[in-house]
Amino acid sequence: MARKERHVVPNPDGGWDSKRENAKRASKHFDKKEDAMKWSRDKAKQEGSELIPHKRDGKIQNPNSYGNDPNPPKDKKH
Repeated sequence: MARKERHVVPNPDGGWDSKRENAKRASKHFDKKEDAMKWSRDKAKQEGSELIPHKRDGKIQNPNSYGNDPNPPKDKKH
């Protein structure tokens, strides 16, 4: 089963977008990345998906899984 992903990406016209994987249009647009992250985190929890934030340059930073993670951490203490 393929995992679902939600990305927080910079919008070329300014601000930040929350998008589902392979979506052509954003689910929602935000002026601040902080607001985009909060909304996207809530959606990822509802969907049981992976939240993948991007930096302004497009690089991925600190993804987090809220669903059935195919590669869970080995350290069960945290």
